[in-house]
Amino acid sequence: MNFLVTGGAGFIGSAICRRLCGNPANHVTNLDKLTYAGNLTSLRLVEKAHNYKFEHADICDTRVVLDVLNRDEIDIVMHLAAESHVDRSIDKPAAFIETNIVGTYRMLNSTLEYWRRLSGERKSRFRFLHVSTDEVFGDLPFDRSVFTEQTPYAPSSPYSASKAASDHLVRAWYKTYGLPVLLSNCSNNYGPFQFPEKLIPLAVLNALDEKPLPVYGTGGNVRDWLFVDDHARALAMVATRGTVGESYNVGGGCERTNLAVVEAICEVLDSKRPRSGGRSYRDLIAFVPDRPGHDRRYAIDASKIWHDIGWAPRETFGSALALTVDWYLQNEWWWGPIRRDRYAGERLGMARKGAA
Repeated sequence: MNFLVTGGAGFIGSAICRRLCGNPANHVTNLDKLTYAGNLTSLRLVEKAHNYKFEHADICDTRVVLDVLNRDEIDIVMHLAAESHVDRSIDKPAAFIETNIVGTYRMLNSTLEYWRRLSGERKSRFRFLHVSTDEVFGDLPFDRSVFTEQTPYAPSSPYSASKAASDHLVRAWYKTYGLPVLLSNCSNNYGPFQFPEKLIPLAVLNALDEKPLPVYGTGGNVRDWLFVDDHARALAMVATRGTVGESYNVGGGCERTNLAVVEAICEVLDSKRPRSGGRSYRDLIAFVPDRPGHDRRYAIDASKIWHDIGWAPRETFGSALALTVDWYLQNEWWWGPIRRDRYAGERLGMARKGAA
């Protein structure tokens, strides 16, 4: 299959590119604008592979997108390009409107024009997979309720509102124009190559630098944590096995409070990279004022993707967190330049860049 991955230089996008390229029968085109979180070094393992190519372009450039679709004879579009950090959306929402809403609209139009020109088997097997978030559903109380594919949308932040809007556009292009779409809504991802403003890499790297580990409020907000490699495998399965027009929730089944996540990171680091004097990294935890509109809890019911497609996470939170911490300990070549050069002036490690 010939895949077009938008946002393939990002955290989840690079994971799916690496996975798809692992099958020599696939051909992968990565289209990425390379904004602050896009990093081609995340694709070092595949950058010279015969079945991988990179296209430096903006999803809003419909001419370039259409040229790529035609040139590479794309069978499946995996649309991941998005602005994705809640704190940034609160500070500067305009970029989220432009990329997540307008960008998705233009991707849909380019793809629709391309798909309409296909015929026969190529047209029947074509798919457009839109990758979204569980944050579109709003938040849950501290009980046993969960998000299902039928949960009404109730976004709380400019980020989640922009993703909700893009989800609605994708469904409209299916119902109005017949474009063969699929949707997925995932829980919080973590793992190697995650940009250091997110909770888990931020906590790991701040701890190594002996900096405060910021936790919003009391740290009681709950998230369902999903290892990025499990998510990449789910996306590949949805793209090739999913039912057109359907959406699939993807979750790790690992609910943890933000405080518990940071404490678990401290525990792993205490054993793998002890501090001088025998102190625990927990001493660095610093509670900071909560952010506006901070959702209380997210929880995913992933039974649909389990039953319909046969996917289930392979990693537990404990096993994947240990793998993740190990990766950051061993790969300063990747995150070091980001910390020093690209992100030094953007409040890394300060209060508002803490919890998820």
